[in-house]
Amino acid sequence: MEADWEFDVGIDSPLIDGVWPGLVDLRADPQQVELIAECHQLTGFADALTRLNAPSAPVWTSKCDVWRPDSFDPDELDALPELAGTAVACYIDLLPKSDQQWCAPSRVEHECRALCGRLHAIPNPCCRADFVIRRARGLVDEFAFGITAYLVASGPSENEAKARLASAISTVVDSVLATTWLEAWAQSYNENRGE
Repeated sequence: MEADWEFDVGIDSPLIDGVWPGLVDLRADPQQVELIAECHQLTGFADALTRLNAPSAPVWTSKCDVWRPDSFDPDELDALPELAGTAVACYIDLLPKSDQQWCAPSRVEHECRALCGRLHAIPNPCCRADFVIRRARGLVDEFAFGITAYLVASGPSENEAKARLASAISTVVDSVLATTWLEAWAQSYNENRGE
């Protein structure tokens, strides 16, 4: 699966808002997933959000959206021209659990690199994931970071693009939940220090 990451932490860059007025906190009540309009637009989206907000998950979600992009580059999705008739995209804002705050840019960078590495090893053509590291608001540490996960998929029809996007979302969620990010970061930190 195509995947990449970047920082967007400039002074005028968007923040991930963990306390916005319309927040549906699925950590407190997973049944409220039915209140999220995007879950009715894309098969499997409700399950993905529920899984990302489970007590055992290393993250929680604050915002999401689903839309049809005005334009897209089939090459960036590893899509053949006949499979690039239309595209569907989504984003999910991911925030760390309070006991695993991403306070250091190097820590969240390492986690995004590791996530992209895992996704590159999974065959999933016509799909792409981009992880944008942003400053986050409403967390315990005022300098914490979050990740906006953007996913896009193409297909010869909107229904096929949606099916591919649902598969990509499931792949990303599986990879996020399988991650022992805190341990991976600690190992990388120790390796960089020569321990």
